[in-house]
This record gives sequence, C-alpha cells and structure tokens, in this order.
Amino acid sequence: MKKMSNIYESAANTLGIFNSPCLTKVELRVACKGISDRDALSKPDPCVILKMQSHGQWFEVDRTEVIRTCINPIFSKLFTVDFYFEEVQRLRFEVHDISSNHNGLKEADFLGGMECTLGQIVSQRKLSKSLLKHGNTAGKSSITVIAEELSGNDDYVELSFSARKLDDKCIVWDWDSNGKHDFIGEFSSTFKEMRGAMEGRQVQWECINPKYKAKKKNYKNSGIVILNQCKIHKMHSFLDYIMGGCQIQFTVAIDFTASNGDPRNSCSLHYIHPYQPNEYLKALVAVGEICQDYDSDKMFPAFGFGARIPPEYKVSHDFAINFNEDNPECAGIQGVVEAYQSCLPKLQLYGPTNIAPIIQKVAKSASEETNTKEASQYFILLILTDGVITDMADTREAIVHASHLPMSVIIVGVGNADFSDMQMLDGDDGILRSPKGEPVLRDIVQFVPFRNFKHASPAALAKSVLAEVPNQVVDYYNGKGIKPKCMSEYESSRTLAP
Repeated sequence: MKKMSNIYESAANTLGIFNSPCLTKVELRVACKGISDRDALSKPDPCVILKMQSHGQWFEVDRTEVIRTCINPIFSKLFTVDFYFEEVQRLRFEVHDISSNHNGLKEADFLGGMECTLGQIVSQRKLSKSLLKHGNTAGKSSITVIAEELSGNDDYVELSFSARKLDDKCIVWDWDSNGKHDFIGEFSSTFKEMRGAMEGRQVQWECINPKYKAKKKNYKNSGIVILNQCKIHKMHSFLDYIMGGCQIQFTVAIDFTASNGDPRNSCSLHYIHPYQPNEYLKALVAVGEICQDYDSDKMFPAFGFGARIPPEYKVSHDFAINFNEDNPECAGIQGVVEAYQSCLPKLQLYGPTNIAPIIQKVAKSASEETNTKEASQYFILLILTDGVITDMADTREAIVHASHLPMSVIIVGVGNADFSDMQMLDGDDGILRSPKGEPVLRDIVQFVPFRNFKHASPAALAKSVLAEVPNQVVDYYNGKGIKPKCMSEYESSRTLAP
C-alpha cells in the first residue's frame, strides 16, 4: 500500500495545488472531547480524517488511528502538512466512528466536523472549536488542534582561529598578487570537538604536512592551529515569530485620483458593479483574506489618497475611508469593502498621486512598535493605485526609512497605465536608494500590475505579492537580534488536553 505522504503528494500534483517548493512543514496534533453519539448505547471508536480543499473540492490528506470506545480521544498520529503563508489553505477535520468490522465510511458514522484555515491554526498555536454535524453543533463535542513547526536546523556557527609557529612560507603580498598559494599543512576535526571552545577553553590541533611527515623522521608538525571561539547563532523561523505571538498588522490604502474615472461611469476603475467586483476590490480581498488570519482583533485601518474629502473638500493623501480620523479601523476585510463602497459617492476624485504620506503614516506606527524591543507587531501596507506616482523622491525617502522598521509595502497597479517607473521601487532590479543616495536596509517593496493576473485567480495575485513576506519578517527580527515573543510559553503550551 502506498504511504499516505505519497498519496498526498500525488493528489497535490494532480490537482496542481503547489508549484513552489515548500520551505516549511507543520505537524498537527489532534484531540476531541465529548464525542459520544447520542443514538448509540456504546461508546464510539473515533478516528479523525484530515481533508484539504483545492479548486472547491475536498480530498483526504491523512487519517489518525482508531481509538476504541473513547469519548475524549487524544490521537498519537500526527498530521504533517506543507505551510504556505501566501495561500489560504482550507482544512476540514472530520470525526468518524469506525467500528471494528469495517473501515469504510458511512453517513451514520459521522460524529462531526470542523473547518478552518492552516493560517488560523498556526497563528493561534492551539485552536479549539465545536464539532458541527449537518450545520448544527454536535452536542457539546469539540476538537482541539495544536500546531508545531517541523523545522530543520537553520542555525549558523561562527568560528575564529589563530595559529602559532607555522612553517615560514610566502610573504603576504606574494599570494595575494600572483595567486600561487603554498601548502603548509592540514588537520581534521569534528564539530563536537570544536564545541569545546564554547566553554571558553582553547581547542588546538597540530597542522600536518603529509609530504614532510613521510620524508622527515623527526617531523612533528608545521605549526599549531588554535580555535579561540565557537559561537552558535540561533536563527528563528517565520513560524517561530507567528507562534510566539507576533501579529501581522494589515493596512490598506486606496487611490482616489481623478484618473480612475467617475465612479458612476461603468468605465471607471472604481465602478461598483452589482455582480462583478472591480480590480480594487479583487486585489484588496485576495491579499486581505490571507493577512487576516494573522491578526487576532481583525480590525484593519483603511485609508484613501488623492481625493477632496468632506466637509471642506480639501485634498488629502491619508484620510480614513470611514471618515473617522480617530479610529480608521474597519471590522474585518468585509468592513473595509463596505467602507470603500460607502465613501465613493462622498468623495471628489482629484490628485496628484502621492503615496509617501501613507507610507510615513504606517511607518510612524511601526516606529512606535520598535520601542517594545519585542516581536509583537509586523506591519503590511497594501497600496492600490491606478497611476504612476508623482512624489517619487519622497516615496523613495519614505521606503528607505521604512526598511529599518518592522514593515513591508505591497503595491498593486490597477488599470492599464504605464507602470515601468514603479518597478524601480521593487528592489528586484537593483538596490533602491533615497534621493540622498542612502540604500534600503532590506528589500521591503513588492510591486505587481494587476493586469498580469487578469486571467488568473485572485489567489495567484496574493501568492505573488505575499510570497516574500515571511523572509522579510525573519530578516528584520533576526537582523535586530529580536527573539520570538513568548517562546517559553509556546514551548509549555504543547499540551493536548482540550
């Protein structure tokens, strides 16, 4: 019989789910509570089946062992799944009563199910939900899922050596200039041996030249090599920070300049069609749907720029689209969509297209976050714009400043403008510099034109713009030497009692 992991891979390949190499795998532990079947006199023999959604279809990934006559089972079987931050990975856990005489599934054996995303599980580390049976809760039964990253070792080792009494060979500038290096000798060691230097004591080896050793009877060595220091630098992963309690703070900024066209006109990029969302809404929902799993309060600040706003109708480049400057947050991605739709008739689309003010606004929040010296909040700013920006110098300055902060900027170009100037902000074509020549500390900008994804699913757009975020988060915190928050609490929370 094929191994389950092979079945999973072949199913995934057939359905074309993953086309990028998986860098992170997650182990899921499962337990249930109170799953007695009210119709049955005996206790159930429960088993949990894990399904994953692809193209609207559910397919089985794996299943736990069957635990005989148990209403509060803690399963020993672990589910291993590939984790992709940039995708919405929908999971379904089904609890079935598997009697000893058959392994097939019948409708009568279904004890309840729970649906969630993998993002929800890893961001909460321990997710407990009621089991649902045909749309209703299955009594007082619940299921608990605990996530743990299945990690390799990404740590790196720093070694510093010195030497004494090495054989006298070439003068320094000789080997540097003509490249003819003279062999002095060699030694071999193990990392276990080198770790001795971590306790503060020196570890040393004789440097041996095999030719001299064979020729000279009284040959001892060609010098001594000393390891002065051995340091192990712990490299934390994206999931270490997320599971340690780091929240992704998602902010959206929308372009309301006149070049979008009158929203009442069906040709406008802001036209609200009764059945078909416009490009602004498609991009917002695609990216927001993923980020929302990593923000516990699900409140998202949403801003607009390039419009004249009531009551004075002065031009603003960083106004709250709910018109509440004291609290620009909207409840959920749906709240952002509703605020966007209701603000459109009240605005006077204007210009120019300045995005530096909104980058500076989010950077101010990110800057306040740095005072905590903790990995508490990482900011993602999604800017949706229809045109070439007019404050390029200020924007470059703002991005260079932001590259020192816990934030990333995603820019989606909507419509058919020439966006060639915008590519410069995305550091893929060379290092972005401020007008004064200061380079970005980290590449934090991802720019894509929406038209590249016009004939693809919104998920493809989200995947493209969010794929770099985990590395950007890790680069920032590891670069600052900031460890994941609550790691000790995370370690102690790996208990499965629901």
